Amino acid sequence: MVLPTVIVLGVLVLFPLAQGIYQSFTDLTEANQQDVICTKTLGGGEECVDNPKQAKFVGLDNYVDVLTGERGDFWLWFTNTIVWTTACVFFHYTIGLGLAVMLNRRFRGRSLYRVLLIVPWAVPGFVSAFAWKFMFNKDAGLINAFLGIFGVEPIAWNDERWTSLFTAIVTNIWMGVPFMMVALLGGLQSIPQDLYEAAEMDGASAWQRFRNVTLPGLRPVSSTVILLGTIWTFNMFPVIFFVTEGQPAGETEILVTGAFRAAFEGLRNYSLAATYGVLILSILLVYAAIYRRVLRAQGDVF
Repeated sequence: MVLPTVIVLGVLVLFPLAQGIYQSFTDLTEANQQDVICTKTLGGGEECVDNPKQAKFVGLDNYVDVLTGERGDFWLWFTNTIVWTTACVFFHYTIGLGLAVMLNRRFRGRSLYRVLLIVPWAVPGFVSAFAWKFMFNKDAGLINAFLGIFGVEPIAWNDERWTSLFTAIVTNIWMGVPFMMVALLGGLQSIPQDLYEAAEMDGASAWQRFRNVTLPGLRPVSSTVILLGTIWTFNMFPVIFFVTEGQPAGETEILVTGAFRAAFEGLRNYSLAATYGVLILSILLVYAAIYRRVLRAQGDVF
């Protein structure tokens, strides 16, 4: 019964993964990917010869070039990725938790608010990215128009590294909060009300009930959504690609957009893109292992 799932995973995941790892140890590019070059002859036929520059095995050269900065801007992109991921996941969780706590209470129109707050999650990512890119436009954007009410001069958001990255972070926060909110709301509803009633009878304040009942009760859900949110945000391609486009001068690229540009722009360097892919996978595997170890040390089963 498990065999069909194993076959599907092998074809769709394991084989491409193994192929990508192998390609990271070669110098495969668009120019040398063919083993044989065929040209038409005057008689209308084809003459095929071996490609003298076909891709070859180069060992760890790609990794050395990337990590030493000889090719690409790995450390700049890595720094951007860490800042981008940390900021987004932090605000995803904190804002999502705040909204979940409010929506967990009974008040008029609660169902309507729930639906409205889930809308950003339902909108396709590229649509949201284009909408926010327009709002941050220097000349016609709504953000600068609003700031102009208070006498602030129009800001060229994409002209500086950190302001440009800020626009992407704001966009991704808007897109990612609904998932956190829904997941944490489900966790809140699974906490027994008896615990709150007992704490209230013991004289616990609202903050003490939140800290000693709500947060411990949400720990299993929180650990899962933070891990998933980190992995998803680390690999979030469309927001950076569509909102900042790497501006200014590639200073807001993250690792996944850098890998994409290596594979599909200019002379397509497939081996370099595969190297970035393997490094991204390695970073996330190390993070997940450390995260799991920390949770086990705290007594959480994960």
